[in-house]
Amino acid sequence: MAARGRRLSSISLEILLFLNGWYSATYFLLEVFVFLYKGLLLPYPAANLALDLLMLLLYLGLEAARLFLATKGNLCQRALPLAVSLAMTFPAALMAVYYLRLQTYVLRLEMVMSAILLLFCGLELLLETVALSTFGSTDAY
Repeated sequence: MAARGRRLSSISLEILLFLNGWYSATYFLLEVFVFLYKGLLLPYPAANLALDLLMLLLYLGLEAARLFLATKGNLCQRALPLAVSLAMTFPAALMAVYYLRLQTYVLRLEMVMSAILLLFCGLELLLETVALSTFGSTDAY
């Protein structure tokens, strides 16, 4: 545990995690509406639409778990949940890249939303690494 009265948790990381939680929920809802739009107006193959929606649900679960672990690790000053969240950042970023470049139809709105999502992932990666090194320098297990 940290020394008495000494706080090692990062307020900037916590603010970023809070904002990313709201942004991820907004991103999910907007993507559902965009898929509805694309499914109705574009010749979107049904198999591809189902795959993209399934990946969106997987992304939502992964992101919720990642943000929960990062918040828990940061506020409780524990290295293990923060390290697991740090490892989960890479699959979350890969899914954001998929929605940025690799899906069947990519709208400009999706490009902007996914770029913002990647910015959140990058900043969280940086701040989680700093917090993890801070926690690792003490007995935070």
